[in-house]
Amino acid sequence: MVVDSHQHFIEYNPEEYGWISDDMAILKQDSLPDQLAAASAPVGIEATVAVEARQSLKETDWLLDIAGRTPLVAGVVGWVDLRDRQLDRTLDRYLNLPLLKGVRHVVHDEADPDFLLREDFGRGIAMLSRFGLTYDILIFSRHLPQTLRFVHNFPDQLFVIDHIAKPRIRDGEFREWRDKLRPIARCENVFCKLSGMVTEARPKGWVPREFRPYIETVIDLFGPDRVMFGSDWPVCTLEAPYQEIYGIVEAVVAELSPTERDRILGDTAAAFYKLSAR
Repeated sequence: MVVDSHQHFIEYNPEEYGWISDDMAILKQDSLPDQLAAASAPVGIEATVAVEARQSLKETDWLLDIAGRTPLVAGVVGWVDLRDRQLDRTLDRYLNLPLLKGVRHVVHDEADPDFLLREDFGRGIAMLSRFGLTYDILIFSRHLPQTLRFVHNFPDQLFVIDHIAKPRIRDGEFREWRDKLRPIARCENVFCKLSGMVTEARPKGWVPREFRPYIETVIDLFGPDRVMFGSDWPVCTLEAPYQEIYGIVEAVVAELSPTERDRILGDTAAAFYKLSAR
């Protein structure tokens, strides 16, 4: 399958999507399955993973409802309160809903730079493998040192780093990001998404070649078996349409072997999230 490992749905209202600021006007509208299908079909996307955009159980339930009636959506990365002492009861509720593949927390918006290392958060992470759930790591590049300690604490948990850890591409951050990412990539339970890069570049001033060293570095550090394409649609439309986002990654992976290309553009995500065609 050709898989988009990272997209969102938005049913816009300002109260529930407070993170959509005035300079993100293009996102102040509904972005739902019909729009996703129209955007992704031209590049041959066969399955997607819908990722939470609101930190609530309501969001998780809504995404699962969409996935249940939308064959294109093969899995959901939702949100649960990993610090809740009754977390096991919440996870029990989702145990018989196989379209829930993983969970995520917006760590990069937490005031505590060591949030990943909190004891209560770690207690929740320790439960996920028992329920067969993955965890998406959403951080800024400055959180990479804490992330290394975090993933070492849970060697049996499957992790994937969203948006290549959001290096400051607009500022030319590269070597420091690469050097801090390298030891994390040595952990075989950690994967990485080629996603979210355009919104870290110079607004309306980037060119596709700027992303090549980042893409090549991720592939070199993690290997094609642990790298997956993600569009970050519709957030990516702040900077470029879906086809252009896909083309940035595809242009680089087209130079690899067919097997390596297939893994990055779909097979790795399908294996990581245990997706199947519907």
